[in-house]
Amino acid sequence: MADPIPFSTALRERSSGAHSGSEHAGFMADLMQGRGTRDDYVALVAQHWFIYEALEVAAERMKDDPIAALFISEKLTRLPALEADLAFLIGDDWRERIEPLPTTERYVARIREVGASWAGGFVAHHYTRYLGDLSGGLFIGRLMARQFGFETNGIGFYIFNEIADPKAFKEVYREQLDAAPWDAAERERVIDEVLVAYRFNTDLFTDLAADKARRAA
Repeated sequence: MADPIPFSTALRERSSGAHSGSEHAGFMADLMQGRGTRDDYVALVAQHWFIYEALEVAAERMKDDPIAALFISEKLTRLPALEADLAFLIGDDWRERIEPLPTTERYVARIREVGASWAGGFVAHHYTRYLGDLSGGLFIGRLMARQFGFETNGIGFYIFNEIADPKAFKEVYREQLDAAPWDAAERERVIDEVLVAYRFNTDLFTDLAADKARRAA
């Protein structure tokens, strides 16, 4: 009898199509292939602030949950870096100059909903964002630095100074996913919520493209 597939493997395999679709959404593909502008990048950073503010408030709320707490690490915290990036990219009045797009509002509402009472749902969103940041996000940061002449200012979000070995960090995170005491039904719910998170990401890129078209009109 074959060994059961580890949960982290099943999660990665079941979400790979959604992950690829999100990565190749038009707005993000343009930005990564040199067709995007600095303003496009700034618009993305602004939406990230709303998302990570909700996620990190939820992390603070979930830190006493016995399952969720295993995944929460100050080494992952992105909000201070995002705020420094926005101050550099927009100015000290950046808070008055950004607003969430419709998808971001729905995304934030969902993170707040699951982050208030459902550890598995919180972990699903935590996994989708932070493991993505430690994978493709590191490449995106280097790419944006080259395209727009940044050094560290402006791309602090993509720099994890406290994580010396992202690959090893991700391996431990996946081991924690495998060890989480979820039954089969709960694991399915977590996978479904990861797919929800990827849909929000893809829809956000659609919103960003539409907002760019409005700005250009």
